[in-house]
Amino acid sequence: MRRLTLLTLLLAAGCSPEAPCTAIGTPVGVSLHIAAPLAAEASAATMEVCWDGACKQVGVELRPSTRAARETCSGDSCRADEERTGEKNGFGDVAGLPKRPVTIRLTLHGAGAKPLLERRLEVTPKGRFPNGPECGEGGPNVVLTVAADGSVQEG
Repeated sequence: MRRLTLLTLLLAAGCSPEAPCTAIGTPVGVSLHIAAPLAAEASAATMEVCWDGACKQVGVELRPSTRAARETCSGDSCRADEERTGEKNGFGDVAGLPKRPVTIRLTLHGAGAKPLLERRLEVTPKGRFPNGPECGEGGPNVVLTVAADGSVQEG
């Protein structure tokens, strides 16, 4: 009987009315994630994003990536300390970015005059749904991940 009551409560909680759409937006541009140990050497990133015969120069401020670490709770509230992962991330705004193939030339810069990495790739930005599909589509963006070996993947 106790299990049936618990199951009923859990099912009833899932039957609440749909959450309202919020004013949260979706940034239009290119999100960049750089894996360790390459991230330790990268101090800045630039991109040239091209479509329809025109290109836009985009600077990307790189920040250390973090994750939740130790969690502590007191009463009804909890908090988690954050720790650095050894990776870096950033975002480049690209006004007018379309939801069709674009060419990106990505350059990672370090302390020296010579770039750490230069890659050219074709990607297709996608519209995102930050509140779910029932709340409408946000602006297009694309996520690029630079692996430790310097390969770059979309997604």
